[in-house]
Amino acid sequence: MNLSGLRAKAPSLAAGMAAADHSPDSQLSQTRHRAALVAGWQIGPGTTVLELGCGQGDMTAVLAEAVGPKGRVVAVDVAEPSYGAPVTLGESAARLAAGPLGPRIDFRFGTDVLAPSVDFPESAFDHVVLAHCSWYFASLGQLRDTLARVRPWARRLWFTEWDLTPASGDQLAHLLAVLIQGQIEAAGLHGQGNVRTPFSREGLLRLLPEAGWTADGSGPVDTAELQDGDWEIAACLDLAGTEEPLATLPEAVRQIVLSQVDVLRAIAKPHDNHALAAYSVTAR
Repeated sequence: MNLSGLRAKAPSLAAGMAAADHSPDSQLSQTRHRAALVAGWQIGPGTTVLELGCGQGDMTAVLAEAVGPKGRVVAVDVAEPSYGAPVTLGESAARLAAGPLGPRIDFRFGTDVLAPSVDFPESAFDHVVLAHCSWYFASLGQLRDTLARVRPWARRLWFTEWDLTPASGDQLAHLLAVLIQGQIEAAGLHGQGNVRTPFSREGLLRLLPEAGWTADGSGPVDTAELQDGDWEIAACLDLAGTEEPLATLPEAVRQIVLSQVDVLRAIAKPHDNHALAAYSVTAR
């Protein structure tokens, strides 16, 4: 399906998401973003997709639309169905399963593809997709091992993540919020946010050959209408405002974090902070 076709479907796809009951405008912008991504990838009708880190199914719904009634999406996430707020993963999956896309989707929560019990035949999938989920990984080593694990199962890899290199000054607040969260995680204080291991596009490109993949395409992805900058800034300030957990950090790290939080408070706007751009990488 071409870009115009998938984008035209975005409003109906967004309306089918449980999160649309709480934030319809945000859900629509997230769905449009993913529709633009998939329309630029070679994921056509009748194909099979393994999606890692599916979360609430924002990308899952778009992939299911792209593969059509004869295609299949296996959507995997290590989190349990009870994870998430104000809508849990299980609630969102149940809404999608009950809709017209349901027969095309196989949700598998609480599933770690590194577990020996999780296995698929060689070339079981035409595509494997990771969309805005790789910073959730505990380490780059875990991401490398995961990409190596799925390598025999799929012919093509489609990957997208936030780009740490800001394109303009108004993206610096989002960048700083991401880096602060990454430093806190690296120091041993594990939170429940979206950012555990932020890494650059260049870091991914260095990692892919170690996992058996050969990159054959890369490009920028527009994120102008997304609200993730505001969300990550709020998450960072909430975390930094909790004195007891920060007190467990090594003192030198704690002071660096607090100084960076001071800068973040100074440069962040109350709302409408510009999100970092994203990038897309394809590999064989």
